[in-house]
Amino acid sequence: MSTTASASSPTAAPSAVVLFTRDLRVHDNPVLTAGAAGGRPVVPLFVLDDAITARIPGGRLRFLVESLTDLDEALRKLGGRLVLRSGDVVAEVCQVVGEVGADRVHVATDVTAYAQERERRLAAELDALGVEFHRHDQVHTVQAPGEIRPGDRDYFSVFTPYWRRWAEVPLRAPAAVRKLRVPPVDGLEPADLERLVKAGEPVGTLRGGETAGRKLAQRWLSRTVDEYEGIHDDLSADATSHLSPYLHFGCLSATELVARATRDHPGAGADAFIRQLCWRDFHHQVLAARPDAAHEDLRPRGEWAEDPQALEAWTEGRTGIPIVDAGMRQLIAEGWMHNRARLITASFLSKSLGIDWRAGAAHFARHLLDADVANNALNWQWVAGTGMDTRPNRVLNPLRQAARYDPAGEYVRRYLPELEGLTDVAEAHQPWRLGEQARDRLGYPAPIVSVDGAKVAAVKGKGAAGAGATPLF
Repeated sequence: MSTTASASSPTAAPSAVVLFTRDLRVHDNPVLTAGAAGGRPVVPLFVLDDAITARIPGGRLRFLVESLTDLDEALRKLGGRLVLRSGDVVAEVCQVVGEVGADRVHVATDVTAYAQERERRLAAELDALGVEFHRHDQVHTVQAPGEIRPGDRDYFSVFTPYWRRWAEVPLRAPAAVRKLRVPPVDGLEPADLERLVKAGEPVGTLRGGETAGRKLAQRWLSRTVDEYEGIHDDLSADATSHLSPYLHFGCLSATELVARATRDHPGAGADAFIRQLCWRDFHHQVLAARPDAAHEDLRPRGEWAEDPQALEAWTEGRTGIPIVDAGMRQLIAEGWMHNRARLITASFLSKSLGIDWRAGAAHFARHLLDADVANNALNWQWVAGTGMDTRPNRVLNPLRQAARYDPAGEYVRRYLPELEGLTDVAEAHQPWRLGEQARDRLGYPAPIVSVDGAKVAAVKGKGAAGAGATPLF
């Protein structure tokens, strides 16, 4: 630990500790604003939880490091800096409280079981120290989880009525802080974060941090949002916002995005975009009430297939179904996947192969920059038919999806170099039409399950779906 200032005695005026978790921004951050209210000295603190950082894959860890570095730079422009510690979050917060003589701690509430337990531990320890503990809602989400309820129930289980109520609730006022005073306190230097990055792992294509996120948001809102309703499912157009990693790490405020889209770009495109942000809130309110939904079926179904070979083919993008494989290859290459491709690949695994959604969610969590627990798990459950869906038996036919959302075959050729020379769209989406020898020359595998509409027989042997996998499309 490098020393940045002497911490031999508490500051004269009572300080506040602002614990950053996944709200890594200075714009519209109610936690930071409340902590610095009245010119109070404030310690902007982030604790590298060893139990978490050890499990974060390389791309997401790089995004976190870039976000923390950017946050430190933004805080310095306000006269402060980011205080970095490493270890147990609760222990480090209490340690900093003692070092600076803080009389209060501020943090954003969160919905995962881990975050809820962390808040309970913090509350108990700070209460024993006689320190005020302030938890702030509407930091990660637009509306606070649990605030919008259907009668006497804890959460909405159907999206549309939630959306209607959500859209009627006024946005909270924007939060702003103009100047910070940080008391003397020790911490890691931002440069020390580089040691965390794992060499040789894919890092994704998006740069972390509030600065990058705000630039991307400004560019997308000014150029694309007006067309969003009509093109957001177009795989080759790649016209979605790509803002999900910045929302996951809190580099951007979802509330500010709703306000900007409503104010500056009124219309069908902005409405469709805002609806997606509402889906994000919907999933958070479910997980807040049901933390077990991260790993337990909300609506249990029958037995899942055990097929390691089919699962491996799916993770590698070698199922022989181009629209599925393109999505899986994009995930590995970019740490991100188009939302329509997420639906297609998830349906293929859980419905066409009959493999447990948890295996798919775990693979997504290993590679996505935006691997938000609420959105990842509950979107998977929605597709698998175990979650909040009024049509649990829905199956997305990958060939129909390909024809509708990649009609020229551009998306599959972009991510499957084996097929980039196929100019015929039908062949690009169904290379088995070429015949076995021609397909083998491309180096592309045969389908691991039958596609009934195209009369392609199931492939047996290595990489094929076993007896437990039932072709449903």
